[in-house]
Amino acid sequence: MPQSTHNRLAELHNLAAHAHTAAAVAHGKEDHLTAHELSRQAHEHSLNAYKLAQELVKKGEKPMSSKA
Repeated sequence: MPQSTHNRLAELHNLAAHAHTAAAVAHGKEDHLTAHELSRQAHEHSLNAYKLAQELVKKGEKPMSSKA
């Protein structure tokens, strides 16, 4: 699999993790509208990462191991 595809997949996972963390902080500050938006964004990033991973599986490409 091209390195750029791995990088994009990792980037989407990182974006999702960041948005989840930001949403958790916002929930703790009682800013529910912002927290809701951040949670929605995190979910969207996670779905995009999942879809990209599924496309790679269909193409027969294996994701890089995190142990590498």
